[in-house]
Amino acid sequence: MSEMSLTQLMLLILIGSAAGFASGLLGIGGAIIMVPGMIYLLHMPQQAAQGTSLAVMLLPIGIFAALQYYQKGFVNLSYAVVLIIAFVISSYFGSLLAVHLQGRTLHKIFAILLLLVGIKMFFDK
Repeated sequence: MSEMSLTQLMLLILIGSAAGFASGLLGIGGAIIMVPGMIYLLHMPQQAAQGTSLAVMLLPIGIFAALQYYQKGFVNLSYAVVLIIAFVISSYFGSLLAVHLQGRTLHKIFAILLLLVGIKMFFDK
């Protein structure tokens, strides 16, 4: 593990806090908050930002937020199980491709996806 500066530590705390808050509030955080935060604030390559975001999500960081939603009846466990299985399998294959693409190409794919999702959500009725 490499040493980090105080500035890097503070930026990581900021990014992690924003992602955690967004995750609890909107169910998002990894891709939409952490990845761009690490790219633009910490100047990490796209693959490193994505890999670091995935490493964060591996731990049960969302357990308390998920518990709140579950207690209020907002978690469909059947759906969650299917999503978990599909997510685990497909994330492996996605990572196989991502680590072999050029960083700039991956960066553009990521931006297009965010743009398309944002446009769709903005114009939804």
